[in-house]
Amino acid sequence: MIHYLLPFAVVTELLALVAGLDRLSVVAGAAMLGYFVLTLLQLAGYARYLAMVTLATLALLGGSGRLGAADLAAAATAAAFYGTFLASLGMMQCLVRRFEVLRRIHDLLLGGPPLWLYPKYALTSFGVASVLNFGMMNLLCGALSETLSERGITGATRLRWLRSVLSSTLRGFALVPLIAPTSVAVAIITREVPELSWAQLLPYSASAAAVFVLVGWVLEYRRFRQISAERTRLERLPGGSLRLLVVIAGVFGLMAALVSLTPLNVSRAAMVSVPVVTCLYMLWLDRAPARMLAEVVDNTQALRNEICIFAASAALGVTLALQVPPALIAGLLADQAGICGLAVGAMVSLPLLAAVGIAPITVLSFLAGLLSQLTATGLPPLLVAVALVIGFSMAMMLSPFGPSVMLLARFGQLSRWLVAFGWNGLFALSTLPLMLILLWLWE
Repeated sequence: MIHYLLPFAVVTELLALVAGLDRLSVVAGAAMLGYFVLTLLQLAGYARYLAMVTLATLALLGGSGRLGAADLAAAATAAAFYGTFLASLGMMQCLVRRFEVLRRIHDLLLGGPPLWLYPKYALTSFGVASVLNFGMMNLLCGALSETLSERGITGATRLRWLRSVLSSTLRGFALVPLIAPTSVAVAIITREVPELSWAQLLPYSASAAAVFVLVGWVLEYRRFRQISAERTRLERLPGGSLRLLVVIAGVFGLMAALVSLTPLNVSRAAMVSVPVVTCLYMLWLDRAPARMLAEVVDNTQALRNEICIFAASAALGVTLALQVPPALIAGLLADQAGICGLAVGAMVSLPLLAAVGIAPITVLSFLAGLLSQLTATGLPPLLVAVALVIGFSMAMMLSPFGPSVMLLARFGQLSRWLVAFGWNGLFALSTLPLMLILLWLWE
């Protein structure tokens, strides 16, 4: 029964989103946290550590009376939402196994002049992730893993493919907080500071995104030129391409219907549409409900470490933000030398804390919970908010414990430290001074 508890929590949260029932979301969060308690010893090291810290914090503050019932419910709701966010969009991996065109997507993307391959990958990754978020990571990473295994590509050649393709995929994914209105970072910040909107952030964050793309383009051009020469050239579109377009149209059609007919926004609509359309397609194709259910459960279980990090980070960030007295933050902000100093501190803290083991979403949840205090002191929050989305983007690439890096490491069978620091260390060092210059120019 424990095996089904995590999928039960995910389905319950999806039902809560559709029905708009906060109590059902609390049930989902409690079930999800309960699952991680029962399977604590089966989790990977960092996921287990973060789960223990989160549960201990909730127990300590709850037992001392510093967290009321409403606060505990808020923590459970946050855990359910962000855990389900990852699990539901991860269902895209089930489609990779059933479509040749998805298994060969990298041969398609690697076509054309080598000069344009890096921006093509990065922007494709961004475009798909803007709607499907972690579903894109599962799609591109899973397809590459299967491609390399099928062709027996090993050694230095395999590592070159992994480094070029997966690093560009990750960097494209990291553009989502900067540009997409559907990103978790934008949703968190605008929820805490209603005075801000995505449109206000976009001119600044899009400039930062352009710098990220240009730096990555320079660093990866040579490697992409090599792997482009090693790809298998396609004489025609792989089989099932038309059927895939129908399935994708079904996902986007259902999303559009949910956005227009219900209170769900684009991100929540994607969370519902991807698993629903995927499961319906699996049932239609395989005619085996029991096998479909088993595959869905196994796919969710395979993501349990990443789901744990997302859920625990959200619950911990919400809980810690509730413990900071507003008067204390207002006084602290009033004593700062200037907005630029605040923005630099906010931006740099995210990748630095991510590098030492604190998941970016934990830090962002905490800092965003304090951002609203800027308005109370009369200081405009826009520059600090922009700095937060830039810092969150950099932290996604540098955190060896973030779900995005962990997904890449799992699919590529690589060390998280290699992906975070070996592949992205030089990129981060190259872009950080440029980001600081941008903040200074925007002050």
